[in-house]
Amino acid sequence: MSNDASSVLIEGPWEHRFVAANGARFHVAEIGQGPLVVLLHGFPQFWWAWRDQLIALSQAGYHVAAIDLRGYGASDKPPRGYDTFTLAADVASIVRSLGESTAAIIGHGWGGWIAWSMPPMQPAVTRAVAALGMPHPLVLRHASVRNPAQVRANAYLAGLQRPFVPEHQMSKSPAYVERLLGAWSAPGGLWPPRDLALRYAEAMALPFVAHSAAEYYRWVVRSQWRLDGRRFAHCVRSPITVPVLQLQGEQDRAVSRLSPRCPRHTSRVPSSSISSQTPDISCPRKHLRRSTHTSYAG
Repeated sequence: MSNDASSVLIEGPWEHRFVAANGARFHVAEIGQGPLVVLLHGFPQFWWAWRDQLIALSQAGYHVAAIDLRGYGASDKPPRGYDTFTLAADVASIVRSLGESTAAIIGHGWGGWIAWSMPPMQPAVTRAVAALGMPHPLVLRHASVRNPAQVRANAYLAGLQRPFVPEHQMSKSPAYVERLLGAWSAPGGLWPPRDLALRYAEAMALPFVAHSAAEYYRWVVRSQWRLDGRRFAHCVRSPITVPVLQLQGEQDRAVSRLSPRCPRHTSRVPSSSISSQTPDISCPRKHLRRSTHTSYAG
């Protein structure tokens, strides 16, 4: 893979598009016709994590768009805008730029965090949400203080707070990304194969991607003691009234086995099992098609 953003424009049955949204330019891999489904990747990945689901969901009758989040892949990498308010606005603006008024938002990891945030922050465009490997932000925030297993799982967050160090680690060697993906996956498993880990590592080594990715984590940690962090917590405490599906790997080592309930904003959360933290080893047809049938109301 070359050290150029065009290297992530991997060929397939999808079409690559660039759309203007929320003051930036975003790369979208798009396929299918029907109701819009937007797929949001996690860290340390890019749109290609959804390659199987793009095909499966389009065959199920959906217009599917997997985006490179702000700062990743072939999307713009501005110096700021990595707070959740801006990221949710990015997604809403992308939906409109694709010519749709609403979409089902499916996210994994960081994409799941954004997906959870869409109903209270961007209700006009959010038809339904699904979160893979990501509990509700307030559940995760609570567990990150009170749950010893989650405190241990969050150890990598401290490293991402350091200036320049994680950027150097991600951009100079594939070892950082390989280590994270392996550490988060099911123990004793065969995922990720090295060629897959290298593809993600090379995408993270593109200019400015590592810094952008680290900024996501810097905002979520540092904002907890600031006004914007308190405003975020107040916002996502609102009841969610659109259909929701949460999937969590039984052997996920990035997120410990947390209670799916958060009483003040959910009344019922359906659960299912995937084998690990990443969508690459889940069954795309079985699990993501289920998201169109499962819901809860606040």
